[in-house]
Amino acid sequence: MIGAHAEEEALVSALHNVSDPVAKTLERWHAMVAANDLTEVAELLHPDVAFSSPAFWSPYPGPVAVAHVLQTAVGVLATDFTYHRSFATDDGQHVVLEFSARLEELELKGIDMIAFDADGLITRFEVMIRPMKSLALLAERMGAAVNPVLLGKAPKP
Repeated sequence: MIGAHAEEEALVSALHNVSDPVAKTLERWHAMVAANDLTEVAELLHPDVAFSSPAFWSPYPGPVAVAHVLQTAVGVLATDFTYHRSFATDDGQHVVLEFSARLEELELKGIDMIAFDADGLITRFEVMIRPMKSLALLAERMGAAVNPVLLGKAPKP
């Protein structure tokens, strides 16, 4: 199982300055991650959402691509994935979630930097990972697992 549900509820409740719509989105996000089931994640995404990560060359735009990347990442990072701390900007529209996980024999640390609109929809999802060796393995695994068509990339003939 990914993370402990009680810990994830505490992460959301610790963000006192986020709006109710953002808090509700975060609660749904944490529940989806805890269940290892992101089949409904597109409901949390703004139509103009973008995802970026050091594992990909450029950001991926749109809810179809972003949902696919997030769903794939949860599958790839399923081992010992746990959120630890959360931070929010003063306006409550940007949140940082610190996490750790294992990828094969490697441990990794990272953050999810998430921006929201006034309705609580995710407009930007950016991930940062360390150390480099773990990032390299994650990039390899994600590259093998993502569907290029869903990312808007036509396969090369």
